[in-house]
Amino acid sequence: MAKIVVALGGNAILSADASAQAQMTAVKATAKSLVNFVKNGDQLIITHGNGPQVGNLLLQQAAADSTDNPALPLDTCGAMTQGSIGYWLQNAMREELLSVGIDKNVISIVTQTIVSESDPAFQNPSKPIGPFYTKAEASNIKTKHADWRFIEDAGRGYRRVVPSPKPIEVNESRAIKQIIDMGMIPIVSGGGGIPVIRSGNRLIGTEAVIDKDFSAAKIAQLVDADRLIILTSVDGVFFNYGRSDAIEIKKVGVAELQQHVENNEFAKGSMLPKVEAVIEFVREAGKPAVIGSLEDVKQIIDGLAGTTVVKAKIATITK
Repeated sequence: MAKIVVALGGNAILSADASAQAQMTAVKATAKSLVNFVKNGDQLIITHGNGPQVGNLLLQQAAADSTDNPALPLDTCGAMTQGSIGYWLQNAMREELLSVGIDKNVISIVTQTIVSESDPAFQNPSKPIGPFYTKAEASNIKTKHADWRFIEDAGRGYRRVVPSPKPIEVNESRAIKQIIDMGMIPIVSGGGGIPVIRSGNRLIGTEAVIDKDFSAAKIAQLVDADRLIILTSVDGVFFNYGRSDAIEIKKVGVAELQQHVENNEFAKGSMLPKVEAVIEFVREAGKPAVIGSLEDVKQIIDGLAGTTVVKAKIATITK
């Protein structure tokens, strides 16, 4: 039995329709793919993003803000979306498992991720949340929320950005390990986990969003996973992405991949954090990691799809 941490991107949950029903439908399709890991005999640990959901919830909070009903802070909105997505996903997983004759408990854990208050990310907001806007729409929102910051995200439009500190540890890691030991499937660290700062015996929520890929890498290290798999909307990692000479990489050593990071070849708002997260996991754990498409889960399990990153140097990169 391989112990596998799977990190789901936003496409696994949210389509163009932001309604709860549409998101539950998307999650149901995602569950059908994830069940393949369990059918393969693997111990599955699921983590997921929440950027679109927490951004939309913040807009709803701001629209309804009043003296009697003040808007809730970002960390609380993160907890709320972690709970709602976990609810949808654990029910969808349960239904799909039972449909193939597997009776296994799936449990969502509202997870708190400890960060440092001195993390430089607090001085340089960079994590996109919420929907995409045109430049004009973003400017109009700024007139109502002067403290919000927007950036252009991978050429797809403008999104609000917030601080994204690096995870130091996961507060619920012992509980996660116990659930795994009992053969259950945990859904953890949704949206990267609620960012909290330790102060004595207190954990204090902070206005930030942790990148779910870095959080997934930390979870994978803490549970001694055999593999970290980041599922997204693209087939894998491309060198020279978006150019006529783009090359999809099938297998690469971590040192070679790091060189391409240093050459600034990956988009900051999309592929860069995924690549940096798998580099961290492979270096620290010495185990392989994969970046690939949610639609290719069966092929990824068989080693036929996605980009596999390994610790050893590869003489000839597989393209």
